[in-house]
Amino acid sequence: MKSLNVGLVFFLSLLVWGVYAETASSPMQKPETLSSYQQDADLIRNTYEARLYSLPAFKMGHYGLRMYRQTQDEKYAAAIWSDMARVASRLNKFATEVHTPEQIKAYSETRIQNYSKKADVRGKLRYAATRTQPEYLYLGVDLLGSMARANEYGLKHQNDKTLREVIRRYDFAKYATDPDMIRAWAAQLANQVYWLRQLGEQDVVDKFIEVFRATYPDSKDAELTEQQFMNKIYGLTHIIFAASEYYQHPINERDFQWVFDYYRQNIDTILARSKEDVVAEVGINFLLAGLESDPVVEKARKAIQGSIDREAGMVPSVKGETELLDGEHRNVLAIMLLDWRGPHEVPTVAKQPAIFSSVPYGLIAQ
Repeated sequence: MKSLNVGLVFFLSLLVWGVYAETASSPMQKPETLSSYQQDADLIRNTYEARLYSLPAFKMGHYGLRMYRQTQDEKYAAAIWSDMARVASRLNKFATEVHTPEQIKAYSETRIQNYSKKADVRGKLRYAATRTQPEYLYLGVDLLGSMARANEYGLKHQNDKTLREVIRRYDFAKYATDPDMIRAWAAQLANQVYWLRQLGEQDVVDKFIEVFRATYPDSKDAELTEQQFMNKIYGLTHIIFAASEYYQHPINERDFQWVFDYYRQNIDTILARSKEDVVAEVGINFLLAGLESDPVVEKARKAIQGSIDREAGMVPSVKGETELLDGEHRNVLAIMLLDWRGPHEVPTVAKQPAIFSSVPYGLIAQ
């Protein structure tokens, strides 16, 4: 009886294996050979991290801070210190050399002249919208971002009082509620109005969103150029990013229901009309809201996965370029979309004191 049972088990095993082998060899049943999302994130991560410290401080810090907020891996500490040094250098310059009305005027006029040389559509729009108010380049583009980053770290400049006095000379609503400025700087303005709120200064978030929605009514999407359509979507994604203080805090979908409803209704159009940066940002907006199972996330992930140049180990530009420096923004976003680890309020002086054991000159604890 025992030998009979053994023989029966052996026969059944052969039968099962034969069915499995036939199924596996059938073209209709062949499993997909695409890498998993996490494997593709690792592919891109390995490409960048092999040469991370060859990047300029801004790009290195941009990548390192986002990866640290995702992973809390100490290997990004040097990149974060580099970012702190960049912030300190800029704030040191502003606090000592560019804070009087005359100094700001001279600095801003030099900055706007650089935009006068831009030949692309976006550059021309920015020059036209900003040439009569060039101080925006100093205040919004340069000063606020550096102060907000220091604030996120739990730091401030030693002359913080002087810098805040500069901010208070200007009514930021002038820029944030100007439709021409929104058409030129939608994502940047979204960042800046939230930075002002974060710093406890003027709060024009609601006014900005009101004018943004009036400038880009959903019913007029078909009339927008490709550049203006992407400017609108960038503006939407950065409203969510800025509200999360850049991947530090979860977002409540109900607080931005109009944004998420728009994405769901228009995701196919977004995929067809947008660059990979924008697509990845839309997907990450959903992840920040804890909506990983939403179909929009899967569509975004598949689009990014399908765009990867596997030989180069990265997402190339729309022109097929695989230059490391220019591709950092879209590729760090691709990593986050494909291998999301959740929002984390790090690094800060209080929580990660080792990273801040040697703070660049000019920065002090809040």
